[in-house]
Amino acid sequence: MIRILLAEDQGMVRQGLKMMIETDSDLRVTGEVSNGKEAISLCETVHFDIVILDIRMPVMDGLQAARIINTRWPDRKILMLTTFNDEDYALEALRCGARGYMLKDAEPDALIRSIRSCLSGGLSLQEDVAAKVMPRLLKKEEEKPVDSSITPRELDIIMRVGEGRSNREISDELGLSIGTIKNNVSLILDKLELRDRTQLAIYAIRHKLV
Repeated sequence: MIRILLAEDQGMVRQGLKMMIETDSDLRVTGEVSNGKEAISLCETVHFDIVILDIRMPVMDGLQAARIINTRWPDRKILMLTTFNDEDYALEALRCGARGYMLKDAEPDALIRSIRSCLSGGLSLQEDVAAKVMPRLLKKEEEKPVDSSITPRELDIIMRVGEGRSNREISDELGLSIGTIKNNVSLILDKLELRDRTQLAIYAIRHKLV
């Protein structure tokens, strides 16, 4: 069972989202809160596999909460769910550690796919949001080559992380153990001074590796 914390300040919306999510028998909303502060408090005592945050909430918004959760519990995936189809919000969500950005009017199947993509280490953006965000991720003041310390094997891994592959998928494609892939990803993050897989995926996009 995949345990989900759902942070949404409108009770009726929260219940509707819960019903949508739990149409997948593996997904369970085991925690419900109405603001970011409550989400952090609950994370201190209860383990969740993924935290779904609304961006606009009273007391503490989703962006602030995402930043704190990602710092304190980096193993917990974060998905932003909002009404704002706005590239600035989406970019800031990624900077705060979110692995996905979906709109509340998404179809149930799309929401579930996004949850599963985040859990597997992918980067999930709703299509119309991605269309706005990707050009800004790709835009650079100057072209920078891939770090010269990156080995061919590490480059293969970076490319696949950028494509949204999970460790299991990369392991199968490259014929390496999952442990080897995890170790390589950690070494790559250290070399490039990146915080997590989301930043590594953005690195791959910016350097036109995918």
